[in-house]
Amino acid sequence: MCELLGMSANVPTDICFSFSGLIRRSKATGVHKDGWGVAFFEDKGVRLFLEPYTALDSKLAQLVKSYPIKSQTVISHIRQADSGKVALANTHPFVRELWGLNWVFAHNGKIDPVKKRKLFFYQPVGETDSEYAFCWILDQIRRRFSKKSISSKKLHQFIGTLIKELNHLGTFNVLLGNGQYLYAHCSTHLWWLTRKAPFGNASLIDANLQVDFQRHTTSKDIVTVLATQPLTFDEYWNMMDPGEFKILKHGVFVDI
Repeated sequence: MCELLGMSANVPTDICFSFSGLIRRSKATGVHKDGWGVAFFEDKGVRLFLEPYTALDSKLAQLVKSYPIKSQTVISHIRQADSGKVALANTHPFVRELWGLNWVFAHNGKIDPVKKRKLFFYQPVGETDSEYAFCWILDQIRRRFSKKSISSKKLHQFIGTLIKELNHLGTFNVLLGNGQYLYAHCSTHLWWLTRKAPFGNASLIDANLQVDFQRHTTSKDIVTVLATQPLTFDEYWNMMDPGEFKILKHGVFVDI
């Protein structure tokens, strides 16, 4: 299975620390050697970095790990291929436009039956069930709502319904974002933690790396991180229940 990493924050924040732990799982402490990717939202734009091989040996991934790109919403993924060959076109996250916004999607799991569903507007470029599912979700949103002015609550509920429907086809751990909201669904494994004042120290499980967040934050900062498995051993991670669906905006969970 692949692994996911997401972040939602109320101020532009870098994800260097968490990303450093994630990419260790691509080879050193894990088997996710078939590609990696990370998307940083910046206003309506997205900085997207993708490669179809192990992140741990990648000079580009090392750059991302060390260069503090600031964003309020981040989605990242390391891949262990089980649907589609190892190729750039099959590397997560995937990006599509809807209502003048970039939508970004990453998936951990397998739902091959989704390819039997008809697509109308969005089409996959690669071969994965993940990208196909993403296209189907956006298709359904586009067909259901004619314009962006639809209420956020109705949109949130509809996205949750679509994701839960696909979850019945297999394993569907998902991160989906549009720069305004970050949607997260747990099918089998997904954890989260929120960092806010008073900030403290954190140590990675997969690397000999510690950080004192108090030195890099203000008392008003709120940062929520989601991961397939906890990334630190000295912070409290919350385990999501199978079938649980959450929405984040500016680091805070949104009620629907």
